[in-house]
Amino acid sequence: MDEPDLFTAAAEERQSKEPGRAPLAVRMRPRTLDEVAGQRQLLKDGSPLRRLVAGSRGPAATSSVILWGPPGTGKTTLAHVISQAVEGRFVELSAITAGVKEVRAVIDGARRAVGMTGRETVLFLDEIHRFSKAQQDSLLPAVENRWVTLIAATTENPYFSVISPLLSRSLLLTLESLTDDDVRALLRRAVADERGLEGAVELSQEAEDHLVRLAGGDARKALTTLEAAAGAALEKGEASITLATTETAVNHAAVRYDRDGDQHYDVASALIKSIRGSDVDATLHYLARMIEAGEDPRFIARRLMISASEDVGLADPTALQTAVSAAQAVALIGFPEARIILSQAAIALALAPKSNAAYLAIDAALADVRQGLAGPVPPHLRDAHYGGAGKLGHGKGYRYPHDLPEGIAAQQYAPDAVHGKAYYQPTRHGGEARYADVVEWTRARLRGEPRAASKGASKAEPKEPKAVSAGEAKGQEEPGSKDG
Repeated sequence: MDEPDLFTAAAEERQSKEPGRAPLAVRMRPRTLDEVAGQRQLLKDGSPLRRLVAGSRGPAATSSVILWGPPGTGKTTLAHVISQAVEGRFVELSAITAGVKEVRAVIDGARRAVGMTGRETVLFLDEIHRFSKAQQDSLLPAVENRWVTLIAATTENPYFSVISPLLSRSLLLTLESLTDDDVRALLRRAVADERGLEGAVELSQEAEDHLVRLAGGDARKALTTLEAAAGAALEKGEASITLATTETAVNHAAVRYDRDGDQHYDVASALIKSIRGSDVDATLHYLARMIEAGEDPRFIARRLMISASEDVGLADPTALQTAVSAAQAVALIGFPEARIILSQAAIALALAPKSNAAYLAIDAALADVRQGLAGPVPPHLRDAHYGGAGKLGHGKGYRYPHDLPEGIAAQQYAPDAVHGKAYYQPTRHGGEARYADVVEWTRARLRGEPRAASKGASKAEPKEPKAVSAGEAKGQEEPGSKDG
């Protein structure tokens, strides 16, 4: 805010007197846009951020912006650089602690500043996705009339977390995770810079590679782990940060995974797509990320059950049984042992033959129903058990399949609007090859075709296919040879 409270002022004064007490990530915060690591696509000449820092005015003044990206990509850093450059008022709020009252106070102050001094206000609102719809609505008049230039930051997908009116009044700028080269340059600058470690220690190549790997494109994580490793080296009186010291100081990588955010859905999506693609190693990688991040094992089990039907289906009829059994076991056992059960189920699904025929079949049937292709039930299939049903013609002409030698009656079952539609299109993958034979044979019988006319029949007298059981052999193809 313009006038920080006494505690904030005291903390800032102490930090200015003893800058070394501030975290390395804070001390190394860029002072200009040219010092910002990565995000070259957003920092070109003429870009909205460049114009905002330059103080663009007039009829084509800079619009409000929404900065969207993973943690550690520089959203707060960019706001800090802009705060140092703008000539007007710069106000910072966090949606974690601020509410409508604080937002209205900023807006009222902005209106007074414009009217009395002509000074414009830049409002940085961090974590905007934590604001409710009503709280976001309170920003609209100020943004609409440009009483404030809003810089909003979010780690969540703004198309889901930011209201449409605010999105339409702002420029959406997407920040990307830093590349390995960006992180490497950041580490080297922090080691040498007077605001950082001032060359107190050197960074070995092996330790640098390890820190880059642990950072995962997160600048803040890179500097935090560097600070921990440097502290451990200095305590031991070492002149260089070694790989061994780094591993001891850092322990292991903190998995970037927000159970309520984009990463939750992105990693879950990657898990399912890896299963669908029959890549068992990628499947285990994403499963491990979810487990390490503390994901609810019941959520993982539910996703596996869906995949068993959507992606494996009747190519391996036992896949759903495996997934359901895993879900039941996980509910009874929980972590850490549940990881073994989830691993077994995920491996089985990844290596199973694939078919999405069941998924496509129900969606095709639903699409026809939603388009009005329904129509009345054929009279011979209607309920004939109540008095008077016979006079209405219900059940008249119905042929009882069990009375026929083949157990198939050549009669119409579907309404006229969809009669002849073939929703289920089985593949020849795995065990579904048997279902393909059965459905081909039964459709021919239902049409009243003679046995010799059945598609795929051999020149010899065709034989009725064997009934398919849930325990049918898994099929003729290698697992995963053709992904559904």
